Amino acid sequence: MATSVGFDLDMTLADTRAGIAAVYDELSSRLGVPIDSALVVTRLGPPLEQELAYWLPPEEIPAAADLYREIYQDVGVPSHVAMEGAHEAIESVRAGGGRVIVVTGKNERDATSTVRHLGLDVDEVAGSVFGAAKGTALARFGAAAYVGDHVADIAAARAGGAFSVTVATGPYSAGELREHGADVALGDLTEFATWFAGWRPHAELV
Repeated sequence: MATSVGFDLDMTLADTRAGIAAVYDELSSRLGVPIDSALVVTRLGPPLEQELAYWLPPEEIPAAADLYREIYQDVGVPSHVAMEGAHEAIESVRAGGGRVIVVTGKNERDATSTVRHLGLDVDEVAGSVFGAAKGTALARFGAAAYVGDHVADIAAARAGGAFSVTVATGPYSAGELREHGADVALGDLTEFATWFAGWRPHAELV
């Protein structure tokens, strides 16, 4: 039986920091509101509206979110690059006959555009979900493992009945990810293929 895997996008498969910072800089300029984009990109993961709440009053957030997403396609996506080991991680799942789903807090349009821009060979993209809310997509897809860089991705894996694999390429160290309950914490995706090759036969027996 093949082992399918889910992956988070921002700072797991894709280094989106430069693109997202550029979008926030443009948003700041258009709105005339100071936004520290360098700070913003240190805490990627939660929904856009949650980040905007640090900079804007509640009544201005919906329009700002719409403008952010309008800017994103032209300013953000072209600046994204694949994380080291991302393509190889996906290829290792496919080599074992597994399928790949990306489950992310990023809205589905921008997530899909990012996946296409980076040439990531995935079967499905599920967007606009965060934390345990990702579990529904993971369970429906039949993901045996979910890979992410945020502690909320551990909750996502648990909610989806998946093995929690984390990478220390986001805001948390490997030690912190283990402390929050990750089943395994890797330094980055360059370690994934070797780990997966050893884990997959055991997963398929479950």
